[in-house]
Amino acid sequence: MRHNSRRGADIEAATFFSHTKPPEMDSTRISAYLHFLRHSLDDLVVPALPLSANAQNTQDLKKLEDDRLALAKQRVLHLFSQANETVPAYANFLTTHRVIPQNITTFDLFQHSVPTITKANYINFYPLPDRCHQSTITAFEILHASSGSSGVPTFWGRNAADELANTVRFEQLFRDSFRAHELKTLVVMALPMGAWVGGLYTTNCVRNLSTKGYPVTLVTPGNDVSEILKCVRQLGGMFEQIVICGYPPFVKTAIDAGRAQGIDWAPFRLKLVLAGEVFSEEWRELVSRRGGIGESTVDVVSIYGTADAGPLANETPLSAHIRAWLSTRPDVAKRLFGRDRLPTLLQYDPVSKYLEIDPRSGTLIITPLPLVSTDDGGEVAITAPLLRYGIGDAGGVITFVDMLEFLAKEGMQEDPVSTVNARLGRATIRPLPFAYLFGRAHWTVSLYGANVYVENVMVGLEQPALNDLVSGKFILSTTEDEDGDIWLSVVVELALGIEPSIELERTIAESIKDSLVRLNSEYANYVPEEKRVPRVLLVDNGDPQRFPVGVKHRYV
Repeated sequence: MRHNSRRGADIEAATFFSHTKPPEMDSTRISAYLHFLRHSLDDLVVPALPLSANAQNTQDLKKLEDDRLALAKQRVLHLFSQANETVPAYANFLTTHRVIPQNITTFDLFQHSVPTITKANYINFYPLPDRCHQSTITAFEILHASSGSSGVPTFWGRNAADELANTVRFEQLFRDSFRAHELKTLVVMALPMGAWVGGLYTTNCVRNLSTKGYPVTLVTPGNDVSEILKCVRQLGGMFEQIVICGYPPFVKTAIDAGRAQGIDWAPFRLKLVLAGEVFSEEWRELVSRRGGIGESTVDVVSIYGTADAGPLANETPLSAHIRAWLSTRPDVAKRLFGRDRLPTLLQYDPVSKYLEIDPRSGTLIITPLPLVSTDDGGEVAITAPLLRYGIGDAGGVITFVDMLEFLAKEGMQEDPVSTVNARLGRATIRPLPFAYLFGRAHWTVSLYGANVYVENVMVGLEQPALNDLVSGKFILSTTEDEDGDIWLSVVVELALGIEPSIELERTIAESIKDSLVRLNSEYANYVPEEKRVPRVLLVDNGDPQRFPVGVKHRYV
């Protein structure tokens, strides 16, 4: 059986490389490949806590977290030193900013003396070859483009070692959430294919799981609803579960289209891997109902990544359970996250992606790290290193122990660790720190000084009376009327077959207003009562100007 053949795959790979490796091939690529095949997920990350674990035993967990954080900092410094020596663009960047690398001897010095790199001052400033080791463009085995959510698409390069380092995130969610090491799984890639990073990169990472011995089979229709449904109809019955990977609004569109064509999703034991956007707990429950999904906080998983750094963190059964609890307690959520918004809550491994927070902007700074340990020279496996890369996403980090202690202090009567373990009957909880993500820092509009967030509007459209009438996509802005007054404007895409009407516009406007007042204290206190109801415009599904099919949607 394929899923019991990890050792066989290891031997096969070693034999292949021994016969085919050209003399100049970078040995770290082979090291990374064999390292991934030889080591279990427990070895690659941290072991899952036993079923008997609970949230009270935090002393040992704190030491485990501290030790892993110390290892991560050590590896960041090692990568910094190697990047200065072998990456021309980064060496020039440090010189330009008057940084003397030899003086950076501690992590504190690194954090406070080395400036962040950005798309403007590094990615778009230096040519692609100069940003990789020894300016060798052929170090990249594949080039792909970002989807351009922040502007003009950008090309990035990867090789197999880079992909393997990021495959571990997929292994974690496929194993811990979906039990894909035990169940025959069809993965339907509904992310855009072609040159775009989303579909191609995710496909390669998931295929690595199959190579490792997971009973996982891929099909790649891309973001074509009709092709996705053909794959489901013809192939779904041959597998024990189906996993669809895609952007949240597009996956919802595919599920709704399947229902309209008579597909009963429940027998397929549908699972979802969702990327690119924050979604609400109401949306998770809505899509779970329509897709016949049983355990919404286990079977619907958000993964957070960027085109340049790859997957950074993923939802886990524990993080989704905590987020669902917080979603019904906005006051507690605000004390934890500091905003009137419920962010995506995930867990991450600092030895894979070291995360910092920019104290001025509240946005994430990342340093991706390689899969292979420093003793194996693994830092070279990061083809184009990114040191302290500011990605512009608002969010933060919380240690595992701090999260458990906060929940206990805030009156979470159930022990989240024991509760999740008991519900699933298997060990899925790994003592990794939490990351929370609000999305792009600019995914807001301002009205009367109140920040209006995309997520708040989403909740208004996901109410039971409306969710069958709209697609979930909208465009948020402000507009000025003939008297010079400023109003919140929301252009809403209707569901297939739904006709616009004045009555429906009013109903949607009231629902959005109610959600904003309930979830956003700034809106409730800053915006005059007579200006709180937004101006709503309804447009047909797939409107080519505002909601073109197959294109990553922009909400603002």
